[in-house]
Amino acid sequence: MRALFSVLRTAGPLRRLLPAAGLALAADLAGVTLMALAAWLIARAAQHPPMGALSVAIVAVRALAVTRGLFRYGERLAGHDAALRAVARLRGRVFGALARRPAHEDARTVRDADAASRLVADVDLVQDALLRVALPALSAAAVSVVAVGCAALVSPPAALVLALGLTCGGLLVPALTAAASARAARRGAALRAELAVRTADLLDGAADLRVFGAADRETERAVGTARRLRAHDRGAALLNVLAAAALTVVQGATTVAVAVVCARSVPGVWSVTLPLLTLASFEVLAPLPTAAQHLTALPETARRVQALLTPATAGATASPDGAVAPAPAAPAAHRTAPAAHLSVRDLSVRHRPGGPLALRGVDLELPPGRRVAVVGASGAGKSTLLAAIARFAVPCGGEIRLGGADLARVSEAELRRTVSGALQDAHVFHTTVRNNLLPARPGATDAQLHDALRRAGLLEWVRSLPGRLDTVVGSDGDRLSGGQRRRLVLARALLAAPPLLLLDEPTEGLDPATADAVLADVLASTRGTSLILVTHRTVGLEAMDEVLVMDGGRVVRRGAPRAVLAFPPKDADAPLTVSV
Repeated sequence: MRALFSVLRTAGPLRRLLPAAGLALAADLAGVTLMALAAWLIARAAQHPPMGALSVAIVAVRALAVTRGLFRYGERLAGHDAALRAVARLRGRVFGALARRPAHEDARTVRDADAASRLVADVDLVQDALLRVALPALSAAAVSVVAVGCAALVSPPAALVLALGLTCGGLLVPALTAAASARAARRGAALRAELAVRTADLLDGAADLRVFGAADRETERAVGTARRLRAHDRGAALLNVLAAAALTVVQGATTVAVAVVCARSVPGVWSVTLPLLTLASFEVLAPLPTAAQHLTALPETARRVQALLTPATAGATASPDGAVAPAPAAPAAHRTAPAAHLSVRDLSVRHRPGGPLALRGVDLELPPGRRVAVVGASGAGKSTLLAAIARFAVPCGGEIRLGGADLARVSEAELRRTVSGALQDAHVFHTTVRNNLLPARPGATDAQLHDALRRAGLLEWVRSLPGRLDTVVGSDGDRLSGGQRRRLVLARALLAAPPLLLLDEPTEGLDPATADAVLADVLASTRGTSLILVTHRTVGLEAMDEVLVMDGGRVVRRGAPRAVLAFPPKDADAPLTVSV
């Protein structure tokens, strides 16, 4: 429950719920009073009193019949307004937390589809907690107290029977319902997350699954998960029916007991009114078994949401390429932070707690304007080094200082103005070429966009498109070739023009001649900018100030390009191998 309260506090102040709670109480009191007053009016009218004795009751019945609907409408309006505002606020927080996830897997990182499930389905727990749990429970408690108090003014024995019945129906039945559904609640949240993951895998990996003949097997697994979820939901529905039946039994038994007590000790019209007051009082208890079921599911979903809201590292950030939204922001001046000295001392990184070291004892000095190439075979730790500098990977040893300050203490805005680039697995948004570039520099002109595309070797291709800059590139760039996608990401990084530019395999997927030309343009256009270039290729690195050769997470050779690359592989496209 602590996680639930923490998430609700994150969703915003709950005082917005007070008007809805007041209107819900007014609507329920109006309904109970209407039933009791109508019973009193009918019983009193049977005694043929003067018309004046009934006029107030007649007017009150009419007023209650009208205002009950108005109160209920107001309660729905105010309640949903408060709940949806809270959901929107919480969903924004969760989206921000998802955007700030470390790029490398750790104990808290979730699958993308599971993250989407948390962002959509789990965040709705706020709406359930407020509208389906809090409001019905508060209203039922208040109405029960008022009903018992009114009954006590007429017959204390009848009030005692009514109190026992309301306690049984309002506490015991929901408690039993909650106990029966507690285990199923955890299972339901896990099944929904599993189904989301399997569905995303089927959609995104359809081509690969068909190639390897695994489509039918994976489809059957997804169908099996859907069947288990359907069986779980049917069980929850059956539990709701049984709880409603149990509440009806308690309601009938209490009404009969109150009627028997009233027949023996309450004279006149009250012997009819109190049983009907009892019958009406149980109406406000009807949502409580369902509320109890939701309450048992809320802590588990709250823990899943809290796991995202609790940052894995204080230095978490947005996305690997620095973009946080596919749509352009409002035009603003693009400010470039002054160049800062980067210092990496004895850096060690693990991708997961207890796992092997991906980096061990790495040192790097990058004064303003210095350009360093990091080369080595796949798995040598090159991309991990960039991820740590971009604050996407959490160091387990050593330190990184930017401008003399600990990188973990540098503000997010300052870090992104200073350090940016094209890192591994950078995202391409399902929007136009223009909107894929603008997150790097909102308000950039077409000339600036064309210049970035030219330096990335993509301008001629963009100009050949029917929509040019306004051509949609598809989900994650699926309408682009691998080389075009890579160059679009590179153009976005070049457009950002940060003082410290990080490039991870910027020419991957290009033919050698094109790769050499693009790299030459990039190096020429970024002269004077601090640059760290990760690459497998050794061609064109003569323009760098220093070359680091990595193997097994360590720097095994470093120095001027001519000294380090004195004996390059015969094939310039072959990975650089180093004997340790």
